[in-house]
Amino acid sequence: MNPEVSSERVNKLARLGARIRDPEWRRYGYALLGGKLIGVILSLMAIVIIASLIGGSAGAASDPVVKANEIVNPLNTVWVLISAFLVFGMQAGFTMLEAGFCRSRETVNVLMECVVDTCLCGLLFYAFGFAFMFGTGSPWIGKEFFFLQGAPDTYGATGVSFLAFWLFQFAFADTCSTITSGAMIGRTSFVGDLIYSVAVSGFIYPIIGHWAWGPDGWLALMGSAGNFLPALGTGFHDFAGSTVVHTIGGFIALAGAIALGPRIGRKFRKDGGGPFLPHDLTIACIGGLLLWFGWYGFNPGSTLSAMDFNGIGRVAANTTLAACAGGMAAMFYAYPMAKKWDMGFTVNGFLAGLVAITCPCYWVSPGASIIIGAIAGIIVVAAVNLLEWLRIDDPIGAVPVHGICGIWGTLSLGLFACGKYGLAGPFGADTSAPLKGLLYGGGTNLLAAQAIGSLVVTVTVFAIALVVMYSVKAIGRLRVSKEGELDGLDIHEHGVPAYPEYALNHWAIPSAVPTIPGYTESSITTPVSKSKN
Repeated sequence: MNPEVSSERVNKLARLGARIRDPEWRRYGYALLGGKLIGVILSLMAIVIIASLIGGSAGAASDPVVKANEIVNPLNTVWVLISAFLVFGMQAGFTMLEAGFCRSRETVNVLMECVVDTCLCGLLFYAFGFAFMFGTGSPWIGKEFFFLQGAPDTYGATGVSFLAFWLFQFAFADTCSTITSGAMIGRTSFVGDLIYSVAVSGFIYPIIGHWAWGPDGWLALMGSAGNFLPALGTGFHDFAGSTVVHTIGGFIALAGAIALGPRIGRKFRKDGGGPFLPHDLTIACIGGLLLWFGWYGFNPGSTLSAMDFNGIGRVAANTTLAACAGGMAAMFYAYPMAKKWDMGFTVNGFLAGLVAITCPCYWVSPGASIIIGAIAGIIVVAAVNLLEWLRIDDPIGAVPVHGICGIWGTLSLGLFACGKYGLAGPFGADTSAPLKGLLYGGGTNLLAAQAIGSLVVTVTVFAIALVVMYSVKAIGRLRVSKEGELDGLDIHEHGVPAYPEYALNHWAIPSAVPTIPGYTESSITTPVSKSKN
């Protein structure tokens, strides 16, 4: 051993012995040792107290009966809220899409209608819309939760906070209301829009939606014992709203377009004309992409469960693939019509794919979603041409995208449900009753249920909407005057143009046009080439 190390240890021991003999150092040592003992004792006592509290609360909880609707699942609630925010953000997409596809002189009118429809829908859905749609009562209409009174902590057995569920469903109702106005742009009175919007958001959407999505809706319970068509063995399924949201909105829009008639000056192809050109495809394209982004709340959020990880991922992937296929199919299918790559058809193509996949997104495979989206892209182009042939003026294609492709998406579930997936649950996927379509060996029952549900909803909505629209027309409130339409709805209804600094219309040209080198006065309204000077 090193002599220096040995000497150092001897010195330390000597110092320790000297300090122990020192009364002052002994008091310090006793205090230090006592403090450590007290700390250990307090720690042990804290462990015992916490353990007894936890055990006591667990024992107490086992005595009374805890109802399922009193347990709020924080994770599921946050997931539904985030999805609700995404779906609500689709209103920005709808506003930009409609504003871009319309003419510049009706842009403010589009903006105003989209904003006011949202505000009106929120109040109506609070007062009685939600009660009609999601309250229990009868197979035809809900009878509880008016003004959100008597609401439990959670909605049903979802584990989702009741008000979070309300917000999510309000965003869906608002989507349906906004779809309706798309086919009626450019000639609808603002007062008329308010009147029919009350009917749409307050009555048509929630009452008919109750049939498919209500806790005791007759379409939802169809095929079960004691309900409609028990021999069918399956009910109507619409995961996120191809029928409930999009077909309802699309066919109300069709009724409005028929009741209104075409815009002044609109000549159809069979008469030697064609659609009015959109005034800003940049805005329209960005609006379409915002809608695509919002669809990630629309479809995956409809699981109502953050615990179904695989289901959320599958729905999001299927949503993406259907949109991609729809956009590409529409672009290529429309190309021979004008030998041009059409932006409008491409945007409506991916929207058609999104609408179509909204119903079957949980139950189909990624490969099937591509087929569903591609067929929707072809259908939307064909449906636009059909409306043109029927002389129905739909400025943004709301009827083909939402109405017709909503029907296709609903029927596609009966063909492509792969037989692997059942329902999303608050704690994960429930695969006890998977859906299997015709092409996967499941027979025709599911397809029949989907066809019955789609037919009933489509015909009922269209009939009621025609009555509403022609009633508003009968009191002279549906369409603006000829003078107002020619002046443009922005000036006639709202008193301001959307682009006051740009002379896009004759009434916007200043009396003294500034001299701009290389341009003529006509270039203010119509682009011309620079002069040779």
